[in-house]
Amino acid sequence: MKNIALIIAGGSGQRMGQAVPKQFLSVNEKPVIIYTLDNFEQSDLIDGIIVVCIDGWQHVLEAYAKQFGITKLVKTVTGGESGQHSIFNGIKAAKELYDDSCCIIIHDGIRPLVDESVIESVIETCRKYGNGVTSMPYNEQIFVVKDDISADKYIPRETLRRVATPQAYKLGDLYEAYCEAIKRNVGFGSSSYTNTMMSDLGKTLYFAKGSDKNIKLTTPGDFEIFKAYITGAVKK
Repeated sequence: MKNIALIIAGGSGQRMGQAVPKQFLSVNEKPVIIYTLDNFEQSDLIDGIIVVCIDGWQHVLEAYAKQFGITKLVKTVTGGESGQHSIFNGIKAAKELYDDSCCIIIHDGIRPLVDESVIESVIETCRKYGNGVTSMPYNEQIFVVKDDISADKYIPRETLRRVATPQAYKLGDLYEAYCEAIKRNVGFGSSSYTNTMMSDLGKTLYFAKGSDKNIKLTTPGDFEIFKAYITGAVKK
């Protein structure tokens, strides 16, 4: 059974205030997306990589992959009208190439610090339970808003988990879930992702290992943290 990384790099990155999509911004003369891809390239567990890319940047991505030795890239797919549509585009591409038992590891292209232990954990959890979602304990207190300026209820933090990517699912189950979600018109909201869609469909999700360093590069401040990691100013 193959393990295929599905990297989502279809966003425009408007919050960064840059003309270049943030996944293509360079840090130390290397694009962010290549840092991300290299983690999966170097993993012995990964058999292939599919990238969902923002339209107009496909050839740039393929050129960078060749330049930086990303040999596992098997296909580049154009992104959709939303993040969820982009993911589904990638799933449909995988469906054309692999059988339903294949493990699809969905990961944000702008999370360039995912490590081998996290990749291994989501795959192992998926193989055991049918899916695996990167997760971490929630260490802050969460209060429920009463009005604009106050709260009088909280959610016990031991009942919460932070989830992120990578997330791993069996290809056949994943494809069927997206088809069902589209038919029922659920799970495609502005902040939806595969895990929230699965929950909307009544599916049980299983926690895999996470990592605090697996940050998502959303703001300029996130880029500064990333630079600190790769220069050694922050220990990985």
